[in-house]
Amino acid sequence: MAKVKITLIRGLAGKSRRKRATLEALGLRKRGATTVKELNPAIQGMIEKVKELVKVEPVEE
Repeated sequence: MAKVKITLIRGLAGKSRRKRATLEALGLRKRGATTVKELNPAIQGMIEKVKELVKVEPVEE
């Protein structure tokens, strides 16, 4: 499957515990943090839950 680069662009202040836990599961702890993940249905669901807080870009292999 394809890989995507996920960057946290908004801070966590005032966000729900569930959104914080989702970002933690994606490996994003601080604003500006970036991680590369293999795109699968679980990761797509996590991204959808926090789409207003992250920027998603495809990674060329």
